[in-house]
Amino acid sequence: MASVDAALSAERSAHARAIQNRDTIIADLRLQLHGHKKHRFGSKSESSAQLALELILEELEIEQAAEAPVEEETSSDAETTNQTRTPRTRKPFPKDLKRVQKTITPSDACTDCGGSFKVLGTDVMEELEYVPGHYIVNQIGRPRLACTCCEAVVQAEMPSRPIPKSFVGPALMAHILCSKYGYHLPLYRQSQMFANEGIDLSGSLMAGWVGKCAKLLERVADAIRDHVFEAQAIFMDDTTVKLLQKGQGKGKNKTKTARLWVYARDETAWAGAAPPAVWYQFSTSRGAEHPSEHLSTYEGFAHADAYAGYNDAYRTGRVKEMACLAHVRREFFALYDSTKLPVAGEAVLRIKKLYDVETQARHLGPAERVALRQEYAKPIFDDLGVWLKEQLGKISSKTPLAKAIKYALARLPKARPYLDHGFLELDNNTAERAVRPVAVGRKNYLFMGSEAGGKSAAIAYTLIETAKMNKVNPEAWLAWVLERIQDHPANRINDLMPWAYQHTIDAKNAEAEAKNAA
Repeated sequence: MASVDAALSAERSAHARAIQNRDTIIADLRLQLHGHKKHRFGSKSESSAQLALELILEELEIEQAAEAPVEEETSSDAETTNQTRTPRTRKPFPKDLKRVQKTITPSDACTDCGGSFKVLGTDVMEELEYVPGHYIVNQIGRPRLACTCCEAVVQAEMPSRPIPKSFVGPALMAHILCSKYGYHLPLYRQSQMFANEGIDLSGSLMAGWVGKCAKLLERVADAIRDHVFEAQAIFMDDTTVKLLQKGQGKGKNKTKTARLWVYARDETAWAGAAPPAVWYQFSTSRGAEHPSEHLSTYEGFAHADAYAGYNDAYRTGRVKEMACLAHVRREFFALYDSTKLPVAGEAVLRIKKLYDVETQARHLGPAERVALRQEYAKPIFDDLGVWLKEQLGKISSKTPLAKAIKYALARLPKARPYLDHGFLELDNNTAERAVRPVAVGRKNYLFMGSEAGGKSAAIAYTLIETAKMNKVNPEAWLAWVLERIQDHPANRINDLMPWAYQHTIDAKNAEAEAKNAA
């Protein structure tokens, strides 16, 4: 009887192994098929299902609005009369927008008796309108003056300009820079837009302006770099850009793959007081020497992916690695999305529990975040490592699932520091967000024309994206900087930072409001 039970047990084990091997082969084939589909039909984002729902919802709302009765829209501070229903509210329009007052009266005299009217009150409705942008020409006159006594002749010096001897003003130059690097409009398209207004600005002329202004603004970008590297923790990543390689003869020009490196500082999540900022650098290759050079003065933690090129910087001991759990999750998500393997789905859910704790920790101080993570996240984190090792022992080491588990097990020890340091994050999403504008831009201008052009782009991205991170209008700030930088003392460059500009604007607005109130 015992021998029969043993035989049945062995048969069941063999049958289970056969089923597991079959499932593994099916999962592998599904993954390959998914890869072929992605190559043929385009990539599938992790959030594509959510995006599809948002697009469907948007279309339904448009359809609903077309058939529904007109609904009044008022600002939250607007006064209305004879309301029969609660109106849809909106944020009030900015106070600094120009108001054009229009008064509509039914008639000059009463149609019943011919008497005059007296005002009882006024209902005011605000309507947002658009006036197409326009250009102006500043005529800067410098009269030559002769002294009536000694006949000496004097004349005022020309004011400093962003580009000496050029006819481009600071605001126009800021507009060109932001249009190219902030809104991804290549210079030839901008040239066409200027031509529509009867203004002759060739793409090559503007390219020269961009290069000269980028060089002028480089010291502002360097100050942003210094600010970023003062942080206890930074976020770093890189992305590809095409670099034009000029050849000999007709049709010989080709492109090579270059890189833009991103180093960001953002302490918002742990209520840090330092303004966020991001620094970009261009290189013609992805060699390890580039991040090593960029990080040569930095000391602290660096959130990053598993790129081996960072290892030289880690070996110095100055730069401490903080692995990204989003990359770990992405491996399992891709597997589950394509194969529906239960183990991959379970891994995604376990990592989600860590993010649920981070939702509670967001905007708390470092000490509070550590306490929360130690109590709730650490048990989940530890159990995740144990569970993954158990799963790895049950499957073939050559499967995609085993590859994802090995990657996770290699990264988890390097992600552990976040449990003990409240200024660390669970992922490197800050750097990945900083990479997106470059990805959008390269779809529009296709390639960098030269290495100097790549360096100019890195400076422009540094300025524009840092302004955006601080919720500062990059075009207005750059115009303000370009108006001052030629005469600005080099040892006071921090006075030109986006947050310094915003403080200046806020102070002026407060002063104006105080005068109006008085």
